[in-house]
Amino acid sequence: MKKRILLMLFALVLLAAGCVNTKSDVTDKKVNDGETDGSKPAIEILGMSSSEADINILRDQLVKNGFDVKLNIQPDYGSFKAQQDAGNFDVALSSWTTVTGNPDYAVRSLFKTGGDYSIMGDEEIDKLIDKASTQTPDEYKETYKELEQKLVFDKAYIAPLYISYKAQGINQEVLNPDTVRLSKSRALAWEAMDFNDTSKRASDPLIMQQTISTLTSLDPVKGNDGSINTLNTNMYVRLVNLTDDDQITSDGSLSHNYSIADGNSEYYFLLRDDINFAKITDKKAADTGERVGADDVIFSLNRAKDKNSVPDHRTYSLHEHIKDAEVVTDLKALDIKQSGSDETVREALEKDLDVKIKELVADKSKASSQEGKYQVVKMTTTEPFPQVLNYLAHQSAGIVSKKQVESINTYDAASFDVNKDIPYGDQNTVTEGSKYNNTLFASGPYILSYKNDYEAVFLKNPGYMKGTEHEPKIENIKVRFIAEQESALSALRNGEIHMYYGVPETKYDIVEGDSKLKLQRIESNGVSYLLFNTKHREVANSADLRKAILYSINQDEFINYYQGNKIKAVSTVSPLVDTGNELTADPEKVKEFLKKYKDSK
Repeated sequence: MKKRILLMLFALVLLAAGCVNTKSDVTDKKVNDGETDGSKPAIEILGMSSSEADINILRDQLVKNGFDVKLNIQPDYGSFKAQQDAGNFDVALSSWTTVTGNPDYAVRSLFKTGGDYSIMGDEEIDKLIDKASTQTPDEYKETYKELEQKLVFDKAYIAPLYISYKAQGINQEVLNPDTVRLSKSRALAWEAMDFNDTSKRASDPLIMQQTISTLTSLDPVKGNDGSINTLNTNMYVRLVNLTDDDQITSDGSLSHNYSIADGNSEYYFLLRDDINFAKITDKKAADTGERVGADDVIFSLNRAKDKNSVPDHRTYSLHEHIKDAEVVTDLKALDIKQSGSDETVREALEKDLDVKIKELVADKSKASSQEGKYQVVKMTTTEPFPQVLNYLAHQSAGIVSKKQVESINTYDAASFDVNKDIPYGDQNTVTEGSKYNNTLFASGPYILSYKNDYEAVFLKNPGYMKGTEHEPKIENIKVRFIAEQESALSALRNGEIHMYYGVPETKYDIVEGDSKLKLQRIESNGVSYLLFNTKHREVANSADLRKAILYSINQDEFINYYQGNKIKAVSTVSPLVDTGNELTADPEKVKEFLKKYKDSK
């Protein structure tokens, strides 16, 4: 959701619009050699103007501890990324949000060799990441503690700043606050939301906001950023979901139940038969009559794990532990032991069913829960990997229509031509104008009808869990594109939007002081930290220099600035696993490591 706050991929478009210097154009002294006048190490901090307060606090802490600090503050993500790619920094202010609720996601993409966002290559770190991924929560605590020790304290690849809260403001005069969820990891679920006046469900739109108007892709496997995480989460159903406190659940998913076979490598899912794909006709939502079934699940999982299934696949690393998926038709195949239980897989899948399993069918159109005819999908992993379920709850594991996607993606992925080939989920096909040609098939509670520079309009899927508690309440949802925090807050207070997702900590008091508004707040999985340059500059070559910076960080000063609305961190794992590790600012250690650094030169 993760969502990594500073790594939103949409901004790559901005990158194409200008040139990038290969040397720093924001400093007037010799920073590339790590020294200015020879007495103080020179450190260049790269960040965005939106994080200027953090940058200033950090600068003061480093100056106080004997560094000569230069600031490289960029106005937007595109220019920030350009400077980062050019190596114009010693430390870059970075953030990561673990939107899957599991610690493997908190480290794999960031710190493993070859990870989506990793600029590191360390065999010891790689081994610990892989070891922890195969362990249960009871087992992996010590492994992640060891990983943190090496990542932060022994090698100082990152320096933690704080954990953030997740907050949203609600117009409680319009919305029923009890229907608005706030989850630690899962993106905001729209289907449960309701007006105080329920008679307005069909007539009035629910109006929300998001910062980014350029959508990476409405194909769930082709993006993992703030432009589409919430949107795709509500457009595509998944095999499992996360509860608000990050537990795996079948509630509100495509599965009645799931089960893990003994050995933690085989996963079984009993599918619902009351979800149809929605489509858009004349900008209105229509039921396609096509059921979401096992063939769509298998197709979706196989393309999710395959880097080459689509051009510019951005989420394959999340699903690389999927070996294969298949439909189960032999009922006896379910009479095997469930992991960590005396129950069989069949017993687990049948739990709380009105009608027990009488027959397994391969054809989704023949499934009927009322008759005891079900579809079961078996997924096998490359190795024991219990955390795979968290990745299946991520928006990138959303179930797409095999029939529809194959009919749109007729090009050869290897020779894809961006100038002529139009892939499934291309945002241009849902943008008002000459290129509008909405071919989306949504398996989730809502479908995107159209968008423009001002808003995106979503409509209720008329074939989604009709008559159940998960059937969407409100017919029409509008997501307004509001880039500035002040503008979003003003829109909430003026009644132009009904909720503001992502209220900053410095604005909590304003929301709480407005009688028509309600603030919801929860500790998030978002961690801000300093990422060291590992390819250029002196910090790449000297762990002692990195450690001197690490022990200059006083997290209490950040927490005080944010009026107590931040939490201490050690790594991106901190919100998920209590390792017992702690970073404490220590000026004496700074002096010690600076001396070692200078003596080694």
